[in-house]
Amino acid sequence: MEYVYAAMLLHRARKPVDEDNVTKVLTAAGINADPARVKALVAALAEVNIDEAIKSSAAFMPVAAPTAPTPAPVVEEAPKEKKKEEEEEKKEEAALEGLGALFG
Repeated sequence: MEYVYAAMLLHRARKPVDEDNVTKVLTAAGINADPARVKALVAALAEVNIDEAIKSSAAFMPVAAPTAPTPAPVVEEAPKEKKKEEEEEKKEEAALEGLGALFG
């Protein structure tokens, strides 16, 4: 796919899409260009009008379907309240146990 991107970049920059330029773009991107693949790409694009190909493919591009709004998450405060109540009960029990030890 990067080979096609290199060709499209060269076309966009109004540079000739030839083996040397495609290889330079790929090398600049840090890709080891395979000479056989570069040659095949250039040969395949030799008779293609890239502008027309882009225009005709734009007609077939899918449009994202609108998504249904997602309902807001329900915030439940009950677990937090239960935790607070449990913590208070534990503190009260601990305090009562301490008092029981005094009268023991």
